[in-house]
Amino acid sequence: MIPITGLYETHLTVSNLDRSIDFYRDVVGLEFAHRIPNRDVAFFWVGGRDRSMLGLWSIHSSPVQLRLHIAFQTTLDQLLLSPDFLRSKGVVPRRGGSNEEIDEPVVFPWMPAASVYFNDPDGHSLEFISLLPESPRLDISGTVTFVEWQRMNSNIEV
Repeated sequence: MIPITGLYETHLTVSNLDRSIDFYRDVVGLEFAHRIPNRDVAFFWVGGRDRSMLGLWSIHSSPVQLRLHIAFQTTLDQLLLSPDFLRSKGVVPRRGGSNEEIDEPVVFPWMPAASVYFNDPDGHSLEFISLLPESPRLDISGTVTFVEWQRMNSNIEV
């Protein structure tokens, strides 16, 4: 079993991303964290940096397909075990944002956090996530494997 230490993030769909960014920043008072323009998504810290996160996703004019996302915070040690644990339960560990099957966590360098995604029986996107102690790397786009992240942060040539 993977012990859960907290609920890390949640996501909402919005009809106008710019308007929602203004509202959640200026009215609700959340700290803006990051925007990915080509995916029409923005992230906010909830309760302060590195505590919890809200993601806002633009739905444009397409019909809404209800597929929600929940990220469960765990320790890095447990996260590293999670791909094998998930497989033992008949669940496929995946890279976030794709259906690519993975054998190890991936890292979002801009946070930084290590992550393993998987689906529940209804197709909802679930995630085990662990924040990493290194400094954010805004110079790296997308994700890297956990092993690549370790190499980058121990000055070992890839």
